[in-house]
Amino acid sequence: MNHKQVLLNSSPQQDINVGRQSKPAWMAIQGLFLFTSLCLLAGLGKVLNLLFPAGCFAVAVFLYLRYPIFYVSFTWWVFFLTPFIRRVADFRSGFTDPSPMLLAPPLVAMITVVTFYRNLPTAYVQGGLPFVLSAIGVFYGFLIGLINGSPVPAIISVMTWISPILFGFHLFVNWRDYPNYRQNIQRTFLWGVLVTATYGIYQYLVAPEWDRIWLIGTKLYTSMGKPEPLGLRVWSTMNSPLHFATVMIPGTILLFIGQGVSRIPGVVVGILSLLLTSVRTAWGGWMVSLVALIGFLKGIVQMRLIALLLVIAILVVPLSTVEPFAQVIQARVTSLTNVKEDQSAQDRTALYGAVLDDALKEYIGKGNGTLAPIDSGVLEMILTLGWLGSIPYVSGLLLLLYSLFQGSKSSTSDPFASATRAITFGFLPMLAGSNVIIGISGMVFWGFLGLGMAANKYHSHQHIVRLK
Repeated sequence: MNHKQVLLNSSPQQDINVGRQSKPAWMAIQGLFLFTSLCLLAGLGKVLNLLFPAGCFAVAVFLYLRYPIFYVSFTWWVFFLTPFIRRVADFRSGFTDPSPMLLAPPLVAMITVVTFYRNLPTAYVQGGLPFVLSAIGVFYGFLIGLINGSPVPAIISVMTWISPILFGFHLFVNWRDYPNYRQNIQRTFLWGVLVTATYGIYQYLVAPEWDRIWLIGTKLYTSMGKPEPLGLRVWSTMNSPLHFATVMIPGTILLFIGQGVSRIPGVVVGILSLLLTSVRTAWGGWMVSLVALIGFLKGIVQMRLIALLLVIAILVVPLSTVEPFAQVIQARVTSLTNVKEDQSAQDRTALYGAVLDDALKEYIGKGNGTLAPIDSGVLEMILTLGWLGSIPYVSGLLLLLYSLFQGSKSSTSDPFASATRAITFGFLPMLAGSNVIIGISGMVFWGFLGLGMAANKYHSHQHIVRLK
């Protein structure tokens, strides 16, 4: 019985039973939300510095063991909201840097190391060996980081590198539940876009005090705009415009293939907030994903997407050409055609000129936790992992991409599977300008790569079952 048949055959009583069965999961999530909210209102931000990541980890473990579908959604929301919660907590209780609260997202995602350990002996048979190869490359970088640096930075860094791979592997090996994960993630990103994009536009117009204090405290105003209304580069509830933009890419792509009228306002605010980030690398990645999605879809679904794009263009273009949005968006768009006078492009060119030779000679690598972030995913990977770590990492990644597109024929009738491939494809050119394979950006990349692999395996299995 396929997913559609399950939905058609489900009765109201079955839906009630499902709701009752998931009640403990909702109670755990709501309990954490209530505790966090009360601490924020009471100005107990210092208390949250330790109790928030501990609470998130405890709830995540409970969901992972008892409600695995809820665990995936909860993980995404922890990544979406934790930086915002940190800023509000610091606003009420004093700026803390580095903030222990930011450990919550990687801690929650790292729980999938259990899945990795359990399935490691059969990874080759299941088709998950490429994930293992990439994980080996990161583990090598961690060992070098322990030798060349300090344990704490190495541990924190390796968590941001390895947790997206583990999360993608977790989604892949649970391919039998792919229809449930598909539905859950579509719903999660629908609400994720509505909440974070709406706040992003509000952030641009108002510049809330907690965001301004954080921007001044971190001294990021040189690259993220002025701490004043209409002066910010939008980063919404996350920690940087790039991070927010890389969430809007899959969010809006999934809304394009969704159903219902509620997705239209989500796409509109999502695209507008993406433009307000002024992250041209992400704009390019989004365009690549969108063009790829149109190519991957077939028949009536493709025509519906093109029609929806025309409707969205009619809604978004006028908004982006009137104040208070026009000046910042048009200035950034104009810079795309005037690279010689663009400081950002010049800085990146200078970076490649200064670092490329050293990167090509970096056989051993500097190791995790020893380097400052670099505006190039390729250079940062080689410098961190060295060629000894980069070769297995990239080999695993290339094998996954090959398998993803080789198996696409079995899932041509599944728009979500096409969207996962389009999202993954759109992230590849972004590596030249930003490291989008770690942290929350990496969660998107590896997560949808894992989902795409799961879709291929699920549909291949369904095809075999139908032939019997």
